[in-house]
Amino acid sequence: MPKISAIIHTHNDALRIGRALDSLRGCDEVIIVDHGSEDHTRNIARKHGATVKKSLPGVEPGAYMMDARFDWIFCLSPHEALSESLEASLLEFRERPADEEKGTAYNVTLREERGSDWRPLAPETRLANRSCLNWTSEFPPNIAGAPTLTGELLRFEEPRRIKSA
Repeated sequence: MPKISAIIHTHNDALRIGRALDSLRGCDEVIIVDHGSEDHTRNIARKHGATVKKSLPGVEPGAYMMDARFDWIFCLSPHEALSESLEASLLEFRERPADEEKGTAYNVTLREERGSDWRPLAPETRLANRSCLNWTSEFPPNIAGAPTLTGELLRFEEPRRIKSA
């Protein structure tokens, strides 16, 4: 059964990182690569059980995938979260026998919040096998024709609102 490591690059994302982390229950490991946050981003990530790594000057964002324990890497931004159906797709993916899963990458459908509306965006490659595919940026290169997982990756315009007492 394949295991999944999630990687999120952050910088002062305390208001939004919790939502992203809450949606990653389908991942076996979560790594936060923090790029010098001056807020509570790192503390919130640790409280959610994520491993926090400090970014190093001159290191390409994609190099941090080598810190992951598992070959399958799911990449997202701190202002994104998995829909329940995409989360279920990752759980189903993990239940497959390892010999059934020989792919290189999977695409996900994105929906972006704009005011009170949501607009669909083109699918992007976000789940990739690092033993078959190498990348230097935060996300793997888009692979046209890669299978698309069921569900959506939701991109939020604003951080989660904190209700005052």
